[in-house]
Amino acid sequence: MPKSKVRKKAATAPVDRRTPVKPKSMGPSHPLYVAVMLGLMLIGLLWLVVNYLAGDKIPFMLELGAWNFAVGFAFIIVGLLMTMRWR
Repeated sequence: MPKSKVRKKAATAPVDRRTPVKPKSMGPSHPLYVAVMLGLMLIGLLWLVVNYLAGDKIPFMLELGAWNFAVGFAFIIVGLLMTMRWR
């Protein structure tokens, strides 16, 4: 039985019809941004340390009770979220 002939297609590269988009050139972050970011993380850490060491002697911390952990961790989390936009 004779073999069938296979048609060969011409090798052409696919045409990309999208227009290329240039990324925005973004410079480094402002030094104040970095200072605020690190400051928030340190404030959160200090809040937790002060809560452990002298939380029962400070009136407003005594009123907050267990919410002191939420306040301290909120400062830390906001600082950490700011690191995602740091360049």
